[in-house]
Amino acid sequence: MNSIKTLQEIISGSDNIVFFGGAGVSTESGIPDFRSVDGLYHQKYDYPPEQILSHTFFMNNCGEFYKFYRDKMLELDIEPNAAHKKLAEMESKGKLKAIVTQNIDGLHQKAGSKVVYELHGTVHKNYCMKCRKFFDAAYVKNSPEQVPKCDCGGTIKPDVVLYEEGLDNDTVRGAVHAIAAADTLIIAGTSLTVYPAAGMIQYFSGNHLVLINRDPTPMDNAADLVIHDKVGEVLSQIEV
Repeated sequence: MNSIKTLQEIISGSDNIVFFGGAGVSTESGIPDFRSVDGLYHQKYDYPPEQILSHTFFMNNCGEFYKFYRDKMLELDIEPNAAHKKLAEMESKGKLKAIVTQNIDGLHQKAGSKVVYELHGTVHKNYCMKCRKFFDAAYVKNSPEQVPKCDCGGTIKPDVVLYEEGLDNDTVRGAVHAIAAADTLIIAGTSLTVYPAAGMIQYFSGNHLVLINRDPTPMDNAADLVIHDKVGEVLSQIEV
């Protein structure tokens, strides 16, 4: 049977869908992922990206962190693609109950989605490490200082989960609850190799597990339906 037709039947027959997405959901908007051949991990900087995006590096080399962060992470003019828009439509029709995302770009909300659990935080929230005042992404992007500062003199830190940092407990709790209650879980655009995020799918015990990813994943054999294609191209063919 045609895989799109099968996906359509699964979605039509479900009323508590949860979407679990990774970097591959945003690549069609022009945001590079980390682990593909042309991703951030394969680009050349003075330091490896995984070192730059660590808590230790931020604390010890804040200027170098922000040079990379502004250049590669603050893509504020990027627009949602077909995947983001279809998911927002599914939520508005009552089919989709939650999105659990590993992305920090805020494109799901920009497309209109309301219930979004951002496991790794978001570039759109930044806070002063001294007084906890919040700043938006534009403030950080346009700050004339290499390291953006608060009025109080404190250093501003993006509300994103860096390496060596733990996930937010409330976000994890909400995501796990949504996954556990779902009748269909659609996993898309993720290699399922980043933990603890990837481990959350073990809480799913519903009817249908769907995997949409350009490349094979460790969970392919456990899924009811596997589609190796771009997420936006697949979801844009679904009618809600």
